[in-house]
Amino acid sequence: MNEDFWLVLPVAVVWALLATVYSLAPWGDMIGYARVWGFGSLLFLALAALLLRRPRHLRQAPPDGR
Repeated sequence: MNEDFWLVLPVAVVWALLATVYSLAPWGDMIGYARVWGFGSLLFLALAALLLRRPRHLRQAPPDGR
């Protein structure tokens, strides 16, 4: 695994937590925001999955710096 995965995964978790908070908020009309945060968390989770599945030869820079 690389650093990019570990940077994107917590973002997905925070967005999912925000979606949960907005969906349970006692004040009105927050469900729309919950959908936005939930969709964002799914996007970041998909990005993390793509970073995790990235081929090994693309993860590391060549030793000569090219």
